[in-house]
Amino acid sequence: MDTATATLVPGPEALPDVLPNSQLNERGMARRPLRDDLRRIQNGRNVLTVLLALVQSLGVVAGAAYLNAWWAYLVAFIVMARGHVCLNILAHEAAHRLLFTNQKANDLVGRWLLGYPSFQAMLAYRRAHFTHHRDEMGPEEPDAGYYAGYPLPKESWRRKLRRDLFGISAYKNFRTLVRAARHRRTEAMQILGLHTVGLALTVAAGRPIAYLVWIGSWSSLWRVSNRLRSVAEHGGLVRSQDRRMTSHVIKQSALPRFWMVPYNTGWHLAHHVDMGVPWRNLPRFHAMLVDAGWVNDALTYPSYRKFWRAATAGTGSATQISPVDGRSSMMDFDD
Repeated sequence: MDTATATLVPGPEALPDVLPNSQLNERGMARRPLRDDLRRIQNGRNVLTVLLALVQSLGVVAGAAYLNAWWAYLVAFIVMARGHVCLNILAHEAAHRLLFTNQKANDLVGRWLLGYPSFQAMLAYRRAHFTHHRDEMGPEEPDAGYYAGYPLPKESWRRKLRRDLFGISAYKNFRTLVRAARHRRTEAMQILGLHTVGLALTVAAGRPIAYLVWIGSWSSLWRVSNRLRSVAEHGGLVRSQDRRMTSHVIKQSALPRFWMVPYNTGWHLAHHVDMGVPWRNLPRFHAMLVDAGWVNDALTYPSYRKFWRAATAGTGSATQISPVDGRSSMMDFDD
C-alpha cells in the first residue's frame, strides 16, 4: 500500500472486477446453500465463549480483589484492556443477533453480561450500528468522528491517543450517559444501576479499588485500543457500494488478535460484505473472497503497524470530526 500516504482509499489495481462467480454474487455474498452454512450460529460453543470472556474480565478483577495486593490490581488493570475488548466485541455479536439463535437469550446475555458492564447500550447501539452497516461513511454514519480526516498528521494522532489514555474521551462518554439517565433513557438508567450495584458490592467487601480498576481500565487502555481498532477498520475510506472501499483489509497476526481484535474481528471486510455471518465463520468467508481474487495483496496491509503508519502520514491540518465531541454509536441512547 505504498500510495496510501496520499489517501487510504484503494486504487483500481486493488479492486479487480472478478465477481460474480459460482460461489459469490456480485457484492461478494455467498450464494445459497453456502450462505446458510456460513450463517450458522453455534450456540453451545458460544456459551463457553461468553463464560471465558467473563473469566477474563470479572474473574480477573475478582482475583485481584481476593489477593488485595498492589501488583495484582496493576495486572488486572492491564489485563482488563483485553477484558473490555472481549465484552464489547461479544456484545457487538449479540447486537447483530448472532450470539445465540434464541433471541431472548441473545439480548439478555448481550445486554446484562456483556454490554452493560462495559458501558455499551446494546439495544441503542444496535439501531445506530445497523445504520453504519447500511451506508458506511454515508450522511447518517454514527461513527464518522472515528473515521474522518485520515491520513492525518502524527501530532494530531498523538493528541487523540492522549485524550483516550488520560480519560478525556471517557469523561465525555460518561457525561452523555448521565445526561441520558436524567432524561430517563431506559438503557442509560440500567447501565448506571448495574454499575452502582457493582460499586456497592466492592465497597461492602472492603475492596472499592477493584471497581476503580474496572472503570479505570475502560476509561484509558480500552479507549486507546478501541480507537486503534476503529481506525484500522474504516479510517479514511469513502462511501461506496463496493465494500472494499469502505472497510480495510489487514493481515492478522497473533498479538493484535489477542489484545485488540479477538473473536475474528480483524476479518472486518468479510463482516461488512455479509453482516449475518457469525464471528467463527469470518476467516473461512474471507478465504473465499481471497480465493475468488476479489481480495488481493494490493488491497491488504501486511500489519496493523503498517496501516497506522500510513494513516498518520498526513501533512498540514486535517479536517475532521473529533470522536469525543461528535456522534458515537456506543453512547447513542435515543429511544
